[in-house]
Amino acid sequence: MFTSFFPHPKLFFLSAALWTALAVILWYAGGREFGAYLGLAASATRGSVDASIFWSSRFLWFYTYYAACVLLFAGAWRLYSPHPYSRWSILGSALILFSAYFQVQVSVAINQWYGPFYDLIQAALSRSSKVSLAQFYSQLATFAGIAFIAVTVGVLTRFFISHYVFRWRAAMNDYFTAHWSELRSIEGASQRIQEDSMRFASTVEGLGMNFVDAVMTLFAFLPVLVRLSSDVTELPLVGHVAYPLVLAAIIWSLLGTVFMMLIGIRLPGLEFGNQRVEAAYRKELVLGEDSPNHADPPTLANLFAAVRRNYFRLYLNFMYFNVGRIVYLQTDNVFPYIILGPTIVAGMITLGALNRILNAFGQVRSSFQYLINSWSTIVELISIYRRLRAFEARIEGEPVIAIRREEEGALT
Repeated sequence: MFTSFFPHPKLFFLSAALWTALAVILWYAGGREFGAYLGLAASATRGSVDASIFWSSRFLWFYTYYAACVLLFAGAWRLYSPHPYSRWSILGSALILFSAYFQVQVSVAINQWYGPFYDLIQAALSRSSKVSLAQFYSQLATFAGIAFIAVTVGVLTRFFISHYVFRWRAAMNDYFTAHWSELRSIEGASQRIQEDSMRFASTVEGLGMNFVDAVMTLFAFLPVLVRLSSDVTELPLVGHVAYPLVLAAIIWSLLGTVFMMLIGIRLPGLEFGNQRVEAAYRKELVLGEDSPNHADPPTLANLFAAVRRNYFRLYLNFMYFNVGRIVYLQTDNVFPYIILGPTIVAGMITLGALNRILNAFGQVRSSFQYLINSWSTIVELISIYRRLRAFEARIEGEPVIAIRREEEGALT
């Protein structure tokens, strides 16, 4: 699954993590300010923003630094272990990571835009100061400029990711078909190569992209939420605490994550079992197309009974999982207002500050709720991984009986 696309996967991912950590340390240890020597100032932007921030000297210096780090890493791996898909697996992954970073910065810019825009609306509605139509439309034009860049980058990224996922599928297809003589006897072998390889690549990419986005969003918005906590002095039932918004976001999200994991703990095994009984039923039907000795009514009835039994168990488990998930997410929609209730009632913040807090609070919460939002997809990925792992185990010489025992263990 990974060997076909990445050079020496374990060593590759370990080196990527270490190189990333080193690059981040160097950036904050002086690399950010070093851009000033090249004429690229690294000072942070305060106040109102517009689309020009994305090609400001501060951003251009980060783009240059990031590209240099990626090229050094890719060049080292190309010399150490050439791989036919290294351009896609290394450079392609780096480009996707950069896109995730860029989209998070767009969210930060929009959050910063919220302040002056909603304060302008509040001033106009309360008539506390004179607001012209030109000022109002100027703020909307600023948002349109940021949104246009976000949409353009988003569309191009999705186009690139489509090709990235297909290249990964092609790599797995080449790898597995080269060992077809060893794999053909595994149940559902054709489906695993044709469908599972595609689903694995797209699912891993989607989950990985969402995870990176959650981490980057967390790092980008936690400082924002810390600064905005100065406008909020207490929490309901708790009273005065340091950084109340940060504390509330972390505790609420962690409680939700643990809750979702507990009520959904049986789903991965059931999903894997579902794919297995479906594969057995499908295989018998396919064999029956060419041989009268297969697909007789009693055999099909028994196989379909296993399909029905597993689906009903899956439906039952998904029912109480979805009840818990929906209740939590619906409560989550009003949770920030509950937290901000005393501050809003006391009139201690403006409309602009309120919207900035709500947006930043939501971004931090969603980052901590990665498992909640992705649990169903993770369940599907675990099922796909177990099926493809049987391929790799066969290629590596692991006894078939060990594979079957592991699969049967997932059903108990």
